[in-house]
Formats: sequence, C-alpha cells, structure tokens
Amino acid sequence: MFESTRSIPNQYGRLVSFSRRVAPVNVLHLLPHLRGVERFYWENRRTGFTLLGFGVATELMAWGEQRFQTIEHHARQLFDGAFVQHTDPVGKEFAMPRLFGGFAFRDDFTPDNTWAVFNPAHFILPHYQLVQTSKGAWLTVNVHVLPDENPETIIPELQEALNARWQYLKQLLSEDSPSIHQPPLRDIHYPMAFEAWEQAIEEAVRAIRAGQLEKVVLARVAEALFEDAINIEAALTYLADTYPDCYRFLFEPRPNHAFYGATPELLVSTDGDTAHTMGLAGSRKRGQTASEDEQLADDLFQDPKERHEHNLVVQAIQQRLNALATQLDIPATPQILKLSNIQHLYTPIKAHGLKTSGVLPLVESLHPTPALGGTPRAEAMKFIRNAELVPRGWYAAPIGWIDYRMQGAFAVAIRSAVVQEKRVWMYAGAGIVGDSVAQKEWDETALKFRPMMDALHIREQADA
Repeated sequence: MFESTRSIPNQYGRLVSFSRRVAPVNVLHLLPHLRGVERFYWENRRTGFTLLGFGVATELMAWGEQRFQTIEHHARQLFDGAFVQHTDPVGKEFAMPRLFGGFAFRDDFTPDNTWAVFNPAHFILPHYQLVQTSKGAWLTVNVHVLPDENPETIIPELQEALNARWQYLKQLLSEDSPSIHQPPLRDIHYPMAFEAWEQAIEEAVRAIRAGQLEKVVLARVAEALFEDAINIEAALTYLADTYPDCYRFLFEPRPNHAFYGATPELLVSTDGDTAHTMGLAGSRKRGQTASEDEQLADDLFQDPKERHEHNLVVQAIQQRLNALATQLDIPATPQILKLSNIQHLYTPIKAHGLKTSGVLPLVESLHPTPALGGTPRAEAMKFIRNAELVPRGWYAAPIGWIDYRMQGAFAVAIRSAVVQEKRVWMYAGAGIVGDSVAQKEWDETALKFRPMMDALHIREQADA
C-alpha cells in the first residue's frame, strides 16, 4: 500500500505525511535503540528545537556547481505535491515534514574512503520524524503512495502504524539508560606533521602580504582507531551536557557511517522574510579562574589580529547579504561567546525583507564564509585545495534541515567528526592572516580538537 523508498520525488507517487502529538522524550536515550537504521538528529538549547529522524522516505542527492539549485528543485517538487495531515492543530507549525542533510565543503567533492557514503549534496526525508519544542512533541510518518492512489484512503493505516511505532518507542525508553562507555583507544594519527603545517602557514602569510589573499582558513585532521565500535550516542550525550548552546547534529545516511558534532556557528536560519546568521572568528581558551577567564576575553577583544580576522568575516557576510535583503542589523562591535573550553568573537546578524524564497539560496550565497574558507573566496578555496593534505569532506560545510515551506536552519559543521565503526576522523581549523604565527595556529587547532576528543575519552594531547 505504501513504502519507504530512496527516490527522486514523484517517481514513486505522492508524499503523504501524517503526525500526532506525543509526550516529550529524552531523544538521546532513544538513539542507541535505533542502531542499524539511518539516523538524523538536530538540537539546540537556545532555540528549544529538537529533531530526530530514522529510516528513509525520500533521498535527494546532487553533484557539481548546481548542487544547491538541484536540491532546491527536487525539494520543492517533493513538498509542493505533498499531502500533509495532523491530528493536533498546534502541531501544524512544527510537525511538518523536514529534509535533513547537508553539503560537502567543495562543489567538486568526490567521496573517498572516509566519506564513502556522503555526496556533495545529500538530504533525507526520514520515514519517522520526532520534533520537540517548548510547545510539545509530535511524531510524524512520511511515506509515498502509488500514483493512482488517493492519499486520504491510507490515513487510517498510517494512524495505526504511527500509534504502534509510538508504543514501541515508549517501550524502548522504559529500558535501561544507554551506556556512556567508550572502547579503548588503539591508535591516533595526524596526517599533517607540524613541519608541513608550518610551511603551509608561511605560504599563506606570504600570499596575504603579497595581496593575493586577505585571509585563508587551514584545517588539519586527527584519525583515531579504537578497539571496538565507537559509542556515538555517548559522544552526543557528552556534547549535549558540555556544549548545550551549540548546534548538535548527527547525519547517518547509512548505518555505521555517521557525521556528528557540536558547532557554535549558525550559517543561516530563515522564517518568512527574516534570516539570522553570525560572524564567528577569533579565539582564546577559557581561563582556570573567573579573573583569568575575563583577562583572556579582554585580550581576545583587544587583539588587533583577532579583530581584523573577525571583521573580514562580518564584512563578507554583509556584502553577500546586501543583495539578498532590504535591511541588515549588525552590531558595531562583536560580543564574546563563551563555550566550555574556548571563547570566540561573535557578531549576530539579522536580515529583513529577504528577496529570495526559502533558505537554500542563502546557504549557497553564504557558504563558505571567511570564517571557514577565506577571502577573496575563489582564491582562498584554491589555496586550501593545494595546502591541505586531507580533503575536508563535509567538515566546515552547511548541515541542517529544510521544512515543507522551504524554510530551515543550517549550521557550519565545525567541531565535528566522521565515524565508521571503530575509526573516527576529527577536524579542526584556524584562520590565517598576515601576522599569523604557525605555532599559535597549531595550538588553536589543538584546542578545537578537544570537544571531539573529550567526547570519545581521548586523553592524548592534540598537539602531537
């Protein structure tokens, strides 16, 4: 009667989405019970929004320079013909079907061994979707009906399936809490030695001083092998406890191939003709005492190099949004964003009167910001390709969700890692300007490795 299918929309008929209100649950306690299927998770305490998805109703992929437009075209095709029904009127705003996924850092990304199942653009509409907000929780089932079938005729069947699924999920939640244990670490490896890093920084500084670049962001990788399968759910629980104000995400398009993280950086979110984004660049560690912490924050705020790096990011975002909105709200000076182990210069940006429809045109325009790519954009991307020894894959790229109104939210996938059973690749980057020093930038990346390493109980120093 109905099926979950990987397809280009409408090849297998019409999308039908049916939802009901349920009791709020601990989503992270559910995740371990959903191993062996495709899983998707998004949460942020500041917005009060949590999304959990599992299974596949529709899968969208795209390649090349037109990947953003291709995903938008297929998403509109999928949602424009959707039959959406709710049992709870309040849930209409929240329980709508949502595509979850993201993009690779580069248009011409080719999946390698690390990113074997991740495409340059890759989105999945979950078969089952759980959304939680301050106003409640809703469980949704998404399916396709055959082209000659009336969607209304299967609603009773969907309602029965949804009720049965909810009872099953409640049963899972009544079982023991998930383990926080991580297997022992067997080995950790850094493909880029300090000497290669130092050479790349020196080349970047020369290019900047010669006027070829204003800023470029360089990243390095830590690859770790464990004795047994990595406990992704325990890592996400640690990140939720330690970095509650970050955007926590999990994209697992195939079982045992998972990309997850806790990023402080919002790329863009939209609601009608309004968008929110941010400039995030410039870093210091947190202090051991309140006075030391404030001294470090003040040092960050007053540092000409850090302020220059931050201003380049804000100016580039402003320039890109000027053509897409009628009004921008940008504070004159940055704030300090304090996280568990690091603090950043942070400028919130709000755009009014958007001239585009939906979130994806803004994602395409803003990615990559100078906070993760550089400026000028084309020259920085070319430098990154030549300087970095390991492809970034989805690191530092947009990850998020799109609802059936084509509104959505995307974060920048930093403080992140990709996992294949026993093996994990972790990424960290640093912004390079004309007065950057290789050792200081190396130390900054070591600091940025820590969230992922701590979540996996890796005690080795990231400056190895």
